[in-house]
Amino acid sequence: MLPTAIAVAPNGGRKVKADHPAVPLTPAELAVVAAQCLDAGAAMIHAHVRNADGSHLLDADAYRDAIAAIRGAVGDKLVIQITSEALGKYTPAEQRAVVQAVKPEAASLALRELVPDAGEEKAFSDLLGWMKRESVVPQIILYDVNDAIRLAEFQKRGLIPFACLPVLYVLGRYTAGQTSSPSDLLPFLAPDAPEFAHWSLCAFGARETACVTAGALLGGHVRVGFENNELLPDGARAKGNHDLVAAARTAIAAVGLKVATAGELRAATAG
Repeated sequence: MLPTAIAVAPNGGRKVKADHPAVPLTPAELAVVAAQCLDAGAAMIHAHVRNADGSHLLDADAYRDAIAAIRGAVGDKLVIQITSEALGKYTPAEQRAVVQAVKPEAASLALRELVPDAGEEKAFSDLLGWMKRESVVPQIILYDVNDAIRLAEFQKRGLIPFACLPVLYVLGRYTAGQTSSPSDLLPFLAPDAPEFAHWSLCAFGARETACVTAGALLGGHVRVGFENNELLPDGARAKGNHDLVAAARTAIAAVGLKVATAGELRAATAG
């Protein structure tokens, strides 16, 4: 099995200091968290940027500032992934535009947001073609197995130019109380479900570590962090994102798996 890559999603687009005082909102805060999470075992950071009032933002200059600050703190020892998440504020065209304006190392793309209907399919395919040419690594966000089936259909129709397309399975997004369980992964990995060569998962609530450990054992990569969860396996509140990364790393190592470096993650998602 390949080493398991741990990504950290330290802030998301909604949480602010009132939710947890350690949520990073500024480039400087993101840089500090990136260094802490690198030391704890992360290979990638999934970063959101914010307006001055803390609200969700898609803005090329803001992303450039955040990327520069993170690179200043960790160099190339973390893959830096930006988000194109709309959060109800941005159109598919605006989401595509920010990815192309920033030209980051990696970007996450929510299938439901970027392709809400058939009219957006060509633009989505064109964006992926541009990302392949510019060596920007995509990660397609899938909320349930129907999303996975739809993406697989796009592949069959020749809309996806990547032979190895990274995806992220979001566990429990629509469950009661938005609390995930390892069993939420089973529909994505069922015998009749589409298979993706490079997949990761994220989860909500105190069973985050259990979920990502199950995923790692089944060949996946993992994402943890305040975007989806603030609780450690024992239910205690994490002091910072690095605590969640450390918990995942400890659990993964305890079952005999190796944690990937950023270099190993880049090699696994190249092309």
